[in-house]
Amino acid sequence: QCNTGSLQCCNSTQAASDPVTNELLGLLGIVLGPITGLIGFNCSPLTVAGVGGNSCTVQPVCCTSNQFNGLLAVGCNPINLNCKD
Repeated sequence: QCNTGSLQCCNSTQAASDPVTNELLGLLGIVLGPITGLIGFNCSPLTVAGVGGNSCTVQPVCCTSNQFNGLLAVGCNPINLNCKD
């Protein structure tokens, strides 16, 4: 369930506190300010559990903001879409 933002499938995620990630974003001129959680890179919207043919082969995340046409999503938290017992 994603109550705080949009469900995204990102090719990779990094901790928002990672200094290397922040340095690379700074070199690109992207200043995010104080955020928590994960930063998702190369993200696309994901509908509920693959409805409409969407699937995510990496960890799906719930993100508070998707910027730069999916290149970057911030404030992400992992979501478990595995409904099997």
